Amino acid sequence: MQIIQFVWDFFQYQILGMKWLNQLVGNMLNAFGIDVATRLGASIQFFIYDIIKILVLLSFLIFIISYIQSYFPPERTKKILGKFHGICANLLGALLGTVTPFCSCSSIPLFIGFTNAGLPIGVTFSFLISSPLVDLGAFILLMSVFGAKIAIAYVIVGLILAVVGGTLIEKLGLEKYVESFVKSVGSVDIEVPDLSKRERVNYAREQVLSVVRKVWLYVLIGVGIGAIIHNWIPEDIIQGILGGNNPFSVLLATAVGVPMYADIFGTIPIAEALFAKGVGVGTILSFMMAVTALSLPSMILLRKAVKLPLLGAFAGIVTVGIIIIGYIFNAFAFLLI
Repeated sequence: MQIIQFVWDFFQYQILGMKWLNQLVGNMLNAFGIDVATRLGASIQFFIYDIIKILVLLSFLIFIISYIQSYFPPERTKKILGKFHGICANLLGALLGTVTPFCSCSSIPLFIGFTNAGLPIGVTFSFLISSPLVDLGAFILLMSVFGAKIAIAYVIVGLILAVVGGTLIEKLGLEKYVESFVKSVGSVDIEVPDLSKRERVNYAREQVLSVVRKVWLYVLIGVGIGAIIHNWIPEDIIQGILGGNNPFSVLLATAVGVPMYADIFGTIPIAEALFAKGVGVGTILSFMMAVTALSLPSMILLRKAVKLPLLGAFAGIVTVGIIIIGYIFNAFAFLLI
């Protein structure tokens, strides 16, 4: 049992967490005369270490995910999803979102394509909710920061939120509030040629470059904010605002996250810094979910595809779900840490 624990700790902290890299960066900065024991030195160490760690893990994971995705192009995916109905279809739509490395804005064109293909509105919204929230790459990075229990629990509640949200939207009969152009674009049923292994590798490589180009700025901003929180803002101030003694911490974190826009990879370093300051897991996850699923730019883009009643129902259902998840995580965090 001790051997298994040792192997798992090594995998989590040295492979996923790359703690060796943090030590290496610290040694290099000391060699250049920068004392990492100071606030400035620690901030520089945090910044360099987190950027390298996130971009390396992100590139590796997106390559693997995209290679697998090359076997399931949109046309083939539509055919597969079209065979299922009800909760099973919503669950498959949510699971599809876990293997699409997209932010909320990037997921909307696929949402429009699936809706246009005649898939039930519940399935398309389950996909739209899960795609930015429950990303396999984010799961690995969450595991490197919070551990396996919290990462697995996050994926489970994210999928539940996606399935419940899609089901409620479908049961409420809100399909009539989808803009008419979304349904009338017209789709072409074409046979997708099989790709060679080299073509799949090239596709995966192109996806890595595309995703990194989209998220690198948000990663830099997120790591910068994380470094400031980690090293410059006193713990008692953060605890007073977002700590467990504030019963409105989840509501506040959700409200702060909505107007922001970032990929989930940009929120992870902020979450890491807040976690180190003792902020509740539920509060942190509520902030991350609000940023990735309810960002103002994605709401503006989605408004072009759906009418206000459907947009309001979507935002309301997801917001309530995020808040409930946050309070549940805070209440049962002792089981996960």
